[in-house]
Amino acid sequence: MSVTVRIPVSLQKLTGDQSRVEVDSASVEAAINALEASYPGIRGSLLDDAGNLRRFVNVFVNEDDIRSLQGQQTPLKDGDELYIVPAIAGGR
Repeated sequence: MSVTVRIPVSLQKLTGDQSRVEVDSASVEAAINALEASYPGIRGSLLDDAGNLRRFVNVFVNEDDIRSLQGQQTPLKDGDELYIVPAIAGGR
């Protein structure tokens, strides 16, 4: 199933400056693996050494945070959009 992945500016250097890419994946985890196969190094920016989503990386399927769904095992369906959103901190 074809899923659109929205790539944040901070990771676009790994995707050849593309802000969105298409992958065929049935779950968030499979989508991350598909991204890594096409864009080596991106997985390390998203997951820690144990294979868990990094604390400062948020991933949404359409409008839902995967942490409130089934995490990396969240299923995807044709036409879903996967958003990778790095956490931003700062200010007062």
